[in-house]
Parts: sequence; structure tokens; C-alpha cells
Amino acid sequence: MKARRRARTIAIQALYEIDCAHHPPELVLQQRLEENEISEATANFARHLTLGVLQYQDLLDPFIQRYAPEWPLEQMAYIDRNILRMALYEFAVTQETPVKVVINEAVELAKQFGSDSSSRFVNGVLGALVPVKDEIVRRTRARAAEQDEPGTHPARAPKSRKTEGK
Repeated sequence: MKARRRARTIAIQALYEIDCAHHPPELVLQQRLEENEISEATANFARHLTLGVLQYQDLLDPFIQRYAPEWPLEQMAYIDRNILRMALYEFAVTQETPVKVVINEAVELAKQFGSDSSSRFVNGVLGALVPVKDEIVRRTRARAAEQDEPGTHPARAPKSRKTEGK
């Protein structure tokens, strides 16, 4: 499995456990990372995704709810809502991976961990969210400005893609 896909898998497993069992995020993430033999760059990407989703969850959830109105977040399957959160975070907050790649990765995670209909659901909701990406970016930047974060984008991951074997 490629490094970034492995990182996404670890991140989604951690987010799932944090969401449904309410275990402490740092502990869950540490355990997931220790269970896997991965490079430091891959571990950093998994950490970045997990902690970033948790940091921006309150900003991301209303968008997901708006574009999946038949499924209130609290009734949505844990795995589905966390895949949606992570994909939305990756394509609208960090903006380092092309949208099509993020959606494809999310669909693959939904096939691997979700129900029979999860991949179609995830694909449909993310497809509906793509046109509002700029609005999410604006809200993210507004939050960063409110928190007085200097100059750079608030959610940038460390640049180490070349060493992690995309």
C-alpha cells in the first residue's frame, strides 16, 4: 500500500475510534502509529490528517450536513462521516492534494471500511461539496485570522511528499 494511502487508513481508523469510543485523540493516534511500521513522513501525514480534522470538525460538519440533509450527522455511520470530514479537510482546508485524488481515496476507504452503499454515498456528498470549496477556504482563513495565526495557511502539512513514496 502506498504511503499516503496508508496514512489515510491510519487516520480514518483513529478518527473512527475517537468519534465512537471518545478515547483521547493523542493516545489513539499514538497507538495506531505504533501498530504500523511506517516512515516518519507517513506518520506525520496521518497525524496531520487526524489532528486537522479534529481541529476543523466544527467548521466542516455544517457543510456535510447541508449537502447530506437526509442523514443528520448523528445518524450517519461513524465511518462515513469521518471519511467525509477527512476528505473535506484534505481538499478544502489543506488544499495540497487534487480534489479528484482526494475523492477517489475517500471512495476507496468507504469501500474498505464502510457498508455496501458507503462508497456511493461518500462520492455523492463529496461531489456536491466540490462547488463550495471556495466558501470553506474563506471560512478556514477567517478562522485563522481570528486566531491571529501569522501569514501562512493554517493547516499546511510538512512538505515531505517526495520522501514518502506517494
